[in-house]
Amino acid sequence: MWITRVSINNPVFATMVMVGIVVLGVFSYARLRVEQMPDVTLPFVDVETAYPGASPEVVETDVSKPIEYAVNTVSGVKRIYSNSREGRSQVFVEFRLGTDVTRAIQDARDKIALVRPSFPRDVKDPQVIRVEIEDNRPTISLAVLSPTVELRELTSLTDQTVVKAIENIPGVAQVIVNGRVTRQILIQIKPSALASLGIGIDQVMTAVQNANQDVPAGRITRGQSDSVVRVEGKIKDPAQFGRIIVAQQGGGPVYLSQVADVIDGEKELDSISRINGRPSITIDIRKAQDANIVETGRGVRAAVESLKARLPQDVEVRLVYSQADQVE
Repeated sequence: MWITRVSINNPVFATMVMVGIVVLGVFSYARLRVEQMPDVTLPFVDVETAYPGASPEVVETDVSKPIEYAVNTVSGVKRIYSNSREGRSQVFVEFRLGTDVTRAIQDARDKIALVRPSFPRDVKDPQVIRVEIEDNRPTISLAVLSPTVELRELTSLTDQTVVKAIENIPGVAQVIVNGRVTRQILIQIKPSALASLGIGIDQVMTAVQNANQDVPAGRITRGQSDSVVRVEGKIKDPAQFGRIIVAQQGGGPVYLSQVADVIDGEKELDSISRINGRPSITIDIRKAQDANIVETGRGVRAAVESLKARLPQDVEVRLVYSQADQVE
């Protein structure tokens, strides 16, 4: 063969070619992506839509069926499954093998956007989610806990410091916080007071909404400068809510404090996190689809170490689970 003949006649050239191949192989191996599971594109799409307070029958009629009819016109659809529950619709679309899933997802979004205006007013925007094997699962889970700091303060510290530090790490696609306790101003209506004054709940809601909002007031142009004017109406002190005028009765104002109790409370919990029985804030981190799971894990570990100098001494950020360690 000519390769054997050239190698025998030119041993230096043959040696250099082999060395080049070895170096190229080592360089390529170092840049090779590492994953726990192979990168497989599944021909499935999940469309989830929230409709708070609606019964399963209403969800099916007003949300699920219109979405089914819309996505059925997308090229490559094989099967459509739907599940209508109280307050939520889920439509699962399966495409034929060989279909360009990225293009099919975009087509599905376009078709759903055409029927979105026909939904009832309280229906939230549909979420078109690509079904994947691995990237939808948390890559790393962290826990923020403290023996002295309350969960409400710990939530604020997590959102303002920990989450922002993690979101800037290369390869991190999404950061999900669980167990947070969020501040919320609660207005508890006094039914007897409303009835005696002849005021409806809708009047109270409208008064609160109008009093607690920022209003744009146009712009001011002076020579080369152009300034935007905005009236800041957001209420920052909870005590000021009680001074909102709800209605006019007998020539005088009726304040919110007369018909309701204003409480500086907390939002109803939608998740609870515990670490060895202790209340905590947990953080689930998902990596980007094309990111290296090992490099992402190392970046998160480095960020956790750097956070120790920025957080109070009695606040701990603990690594609970790392898929990157298993792969590495």
